[in-house]
Amino acid sequence: MTADDAHTGGGGAAEPAEPPTYPTPHHEVDHTVEPTHDPLAIRLEQLILGADRRYTPFQAARTAGVSMELASRFWRAMGFADIGQAKALTEADVLALRRLAGLVEAGLLSEPMAVQVARSTGQTTARLAEWQIDSFLEGLTEPPEPGMTRTEVTYPLVELLLPELEEFLIYVWRRQLAAATGRVVQAADDEEMVDRRLAVGFADLVGFTRLTRRLEEEELGELVEAFETTCADLVAAHGGRLIKTLGDEVLYCADDPGTAAEIALRLIETLGHDETMPALRVGIAFGTVTTRMGDVFGTTVNLASRLTSIAPKDAVLVDGALAEELTRTGEAPTSETEAAEEAARAEKEGRRAATYRFALQPMWQRPVRGLGVIEPWLLGRRPT
Repeated sequence: MTADDAHTGGGGAAEPAEPPTYPTPHHEVDHTVEPTHDPLAIRLEQLILGADRRYTPFQAARTAGVSMELASRFWRAMGFADIGQAKALTEADVLALRRLAGLVEAGLLSEPMAVQVARSTGQTTARLAEWQIDSFLEGLTEPPEPGMTRTEVTYPLVELLLPELEEFLIYVWRRQLAAATGRVVQAADDEEMVDRRLAVGFADLVGFTRLTRRLEEEELGELVEAFETTCADLVAAHGGRLIKTLGDEVLYCADDPGTAAEIALRLIETLGHDETMPALRVGIAFGTVTTRMGDVFGTTVNLASRLTSIAPKDAVLVDGALAEELTRTGEAPTSETEAAEEAARAEKEGRRAATYRFALQPMWQRPVRGLGVIEPWLLGRRPT
């Protein structure tokens, strides 16, 4: 697909005239999408796509009533490689173009926003598809009988799983969309819908680089998968949101500082009991965060990352803003000395002393490149 082939026009039954052809650089052509002569591969593709290849990119754009330039932008945003003018697209490709362009024409989305929708959807589903093939289908397509090949098992398996996985994907997406919408509409004002105050946490495995030199690839993969799975489960279970995983590091956020603090301590406690795991360190910061395409950006995120890098092993460091919020909400005492004095007075007077979830210990102030001087606080649990 090239922008030079830009053309608009209405769809019709007649075959549209082909545009002038231009040589496509070899490195821009995704040869994996060229029609194959492998009967099973053809059947699998037709099963998954639900239609035959019948359009070149130009024909698909023309039939959808979209300029070739805009169609190229949408396809690239979705993560599809340029394919020149191979006849590799289906009715579904035409419909997708028509829908995106229709949202723009109706004024529901601007063109840049429609491209963002295409990009975010493409990136997310590409990762999901890769995971399902690498970790899911490979394990299920082991030949059940001697003499059978993996490919002979794949088609009936995909045929059975495809509609179920499709329905499940839509269900999870709707649940996540409902939850995200609820969080946004509860924002105090319009500005908070984009730039919101969140607690952002990084959890990082200590000494991971050295570990990669000692472990076999399969062992390393199992460790990373166990780490990511444990973190994802704990973050979700305690009301946070996993933003992304980076092998030896996870990034999560929470609307409530107490929730982020609880998740951090749970991560330390849970992974600390796993002898196969390296030590963990966590850094949390609280403040304004810009959210884009499911990711988070800004000074607060950078500060959380810096706190993680200076945190001791199996410990949690938080910034002053998060420490202040925990004391303001009564989840941590202003000082341990005052808390002890209050407990003594309460015991003497025969009343119940205030209880706190967390303990905060001030650390030495230190300069952090790009962020000035910061005062970290060591987060812990209060004895029960």
